[in-house]
Order: sequence, then structure tokens, then C-alpha cells
Amino acid sequence: METNQYRQAREEKLAKLRALGVEAYPAKAARTHGLEQVLTTYANTTAEELEASVQKVSVMGRIVSYRDQGKTAFLHIFENGAKLQAYLRKDALTEQEWETVKLLDLGDFLSVTGSIMRTRTGELTVKGETIQFLTKALLPLPEKWHGLQDKELRYRQRYLDTISNPEVLKVFRVRSRILSATRRFMEGKGYLEVETPMMQPIPGGATARPFVTHHNALDIPLYLRIAPELYLKRLIVGGFDKVFEINRNFRNEGLSVRHNPEFTMMEFYSAGEDLRDMMTITEQLCATLAADLMGTTELPWGEQMISWKAPFRRLSLKDAIAEYGQVDRGALESEAGIRTLAKKAHIEDSDKKTPGVLLGDLFEHHAERQLIQPTFITDYPIELSPLTKTLPSDDRFVDRFELFVGGMELANAYSELNDPVEQLGRFQAQMDEREGGNDEAMMLDMDFVNALEHGFPPTGGEGIGIDRLVMLLTNSASIRDVILFPLMRPMKGGAGEAPADGGDEAEA
Repeated sequence: METNQYRQAREEKLAKLRALGVEAYPAKAARTHGLEQVLTTYANTTAEELEASVQKVSVMGRIVSYRDQGKTAFLHIFENGAKLQAYLRKDALTEQEWETVKLLDLGDFLSVTGSIMRTRTGELTVKGETIQFLTKALLPLPEKWHGLQDKELRYRQRYLDTISNPEVLKVFRVRSRILSATRRFMEGKGYLEVETPMMQPIPGGATARPFVTHHNALDIPLYLRIAPELYLKRLIVGGFDKVFEINRNFRNEGLSVRHNPEFTMMEFYSAGEDLRDMMTITEQLCATLAADLMGTTELPWGEQMISWKAPFRRLSLKDAIAEYGQVDRGALESEAGIRTLAKKAHIEDSDKKTPGVLLGDLFEHHAERQLIQPTFITDYPIELSPLTKTLPSDDRFVDRFELFVGGMELANAYSELNDPVEQLGRFQAQMDEREGGNDEAMMLDMDFVNALEHGFPPTGGEGIGIDRLVMLLTNSASIRDVILFPLMRPMKGGAGEAPADGGDEAEA
């Protein structure tokens, strides 16, 4: 039967319901218990105990199975990942209610009030004494409840995906728990949750291309934020000791299994601390989330296992290139050696890049995807980190780490640069890059420099990608599997999604 035929048949039933005087879309439902609450409460109650105590409930849900047996009917209703059977008898309902039962379809919403019982097979069931029709679904559930299999359709119509695929619903419930647990963890460490602007006159805090909008009343350009960093640091200047923010960032970049232009990140800053302190709290957070929410610190990632137990491995950027690229470590100590390795690796435009930038490219080429176990990569070139304090031993490198897990970056942390004169010089170098055509280089933010001039204490700061963290903890291969409504290209004539230019979707 074609979709329009299904719809026509359901519209005819809707008309019959209204002819019976049934409100097909009421404003409120009769409900005393959620389905999961019923299943949990009476999980160990025997049929005899239920019959003796007469436990009455009102429950509601979407009809996902229906068996008409003449004068009786069995159906299952579904709500928030839980499914409960209802048993309806003609002689227990009013004439209008029984006629309503005959007009039910899969996908309709129904409230059932009655006593809890067990069937002969032991299944918990609500024995209906009265029903309330709640919603007529004019379109059928996908594949009659056997699951929505088309991945593109799943992403585009998540409301069907979560009905059809219980594992998908479970992932998003876990995501919610990860967010709640992360907030509790940070508050337990003395951090204060704050909110900073989502629209900024100057985008900063990361090297990325921003989305641009316009404020009509003020007649000024504004940018969706690429990071909250500079505002959170202003709060440290202003006397806040420890702050964190969990919110959206927006970067005008391609789509891939690891990238969505709108993504969720936690950033946090602590006065008086440095990179080593950020490592410790990161290890503690990851191990706590894995153990408390997933039940173990040993979790699958594809065909491999990831251990979230502390301590995580620590490896310098150069050592990672040498180890995973199997190249001479000594060659990374000279500009000539770095450029030779870059040419061998076919790094694009290598002759136009500085040695520091090339080291970053060599790391991505040789090492990044091989870092499956949690690994802190340290000692980044200064060119890649315009907001970070330099190493006392070598001012060409900065006190920064990126945490890699499952072959992708999960976190990025600094001992924050707090010298206003040096920060201004770094900004000016970034502006020179912008003038040279790099539209991802940072803009000059003089108000931030002004804030530093009022005194910015030694501070450790970090950003953790929440979407990627959920991917890793739930063993989800694509970032689209953990974002409820990921960005998709518009469909053309029903065609499926194609990866954006520069994306790595083909690697999925």
C-alpha cells in the first residue's frame, strides 16, 4: 500500500472517531505512571500478589503492536524506551470505547486505565477498565516497527529513528546522563557554571572560519561564536576562581564523521593551575563518566577496547611523529629535516609553511589516527597556539596538550598566556596571516588585551568536545549518531546525503 493510501485509510478512521464523539487530539492525557515506572515497580510482583492487591494505574504511549481477537484485543504501548502490554475486553469498556478500539492503528497514542496483572506467560499487563484516545497518527510507523534502516533518512527524520531503533534512543538518553554527570563533577570540583555570548562582535578563542550575521538595529556584523575562551578568561580577570561552560560552538567548516558545524563543547578555566592540573582533572572526569555511567572503564571502540583508567599516556608531538611515522627523531630538530619529511609525506603547500605548522601537519599525517588509547600529546609549536604560554626550555613551543582517543582529538588544554604584551604580539602575527589570505586566523581583540593588562593570574584552561566524548563512550562511529538533529545537505529529488568538500565521510 502506498503512503497516500495509508493516509487515506487513517483519515477515514479519524472521521469515524469524530462521528462517535471522540476527541481525536485532546489537550491532556490520563496518566498516573510512566511505563518504565510500572515495569520497575512491579518487576518482582507475582500474579497472585497483583490479583490480591489490585494495583490500578493510568498509562499512556504509542501503539506499536495490536492484535484484535474479536471480543478482546492485546496491544503494546511504547514510551521513552519502555514497552507495556494492555489487555482490552469488550465487556469491560463502554460501547464508544470499544468502537474506538476497532479504529486504532499502529502509531496512535492511547491512555489505558486499569489494574496491573500478569498473563499466563508472565508478562506484566494493564487490564483496561477505561481508555482515552490521545492522537491519531495519519502516517504509518516505518517498516511496521521492524526498524528504520536507511541511515540518511534516520538522520533527517530522527523522530522516526528513535521510535524504530531502541538503541538510538538509548544513546541519546546516555548523552543526557553524560551532560548531567559532567555538570555534577565540575561543580564538585568547585567550578561555577556560567554563560557567555553566542553572538560576538569579534570571533576568538580558536582558529576557525566563523558564521557571519548582521544586527539590524545596531547595523553591525556579528559572528556566531567559534569558542567561548576569551570571555571565560575575562571572568578569571574579573575575580571568578573556577568557571565552566557547556554550550554550542559554530564553525563554518565541512561535514564528516567527526565534524558537525554546530557542536557542543565544555570549556573550563581555573586560576592558579597549569597544564598538569588540567591533565589530572581530565583523567578523573573521563574515568568517572565511564565507570559511573557505562559500568566499566574498559569500553569497546569498533573492534578495539579503550581503557579510561588513569594515568593516560603522555607523548610529545615530535615523539609521536617519530614513533608512529617511523621517521628519524633527529630529523625533526632542524628546519631542513622537517621540510624533507613534509615533502615525503606530500604535505600540501609545504614550501609556504613554517616549520612549526609543518610539524602539526606531519603529526596529523603520521600519528593522529593511530592514537586509540587516551594519549596526551604535548609541546606544540607556537604557530599553532596563539593563546598559550611558551615552554621555559624552548620559546618555539608552548605548554599545551591535546588529548587523543579513538584516533581523534577529544580535548585541548593550555597553560594560558597571561602576558598582555606578548598576547598583543601574537594577535598581530595572526592578523598578518589573515592579510595573507588565512581566513581562519584570529582577529585582533583589543578589549581582551585590555582585560589582560588589568592582571590575569596563572590559569589552566581546557576545552572538551562533548559530542566526541559521547561517541567514544557509546561506541558510535559517526558524530551524526550522537547529535539529535545533525546538519544535512538539502535533499535533491530524494537523493541521499553526500559528504561536504574537505570531509572524511568516505572513511566511515
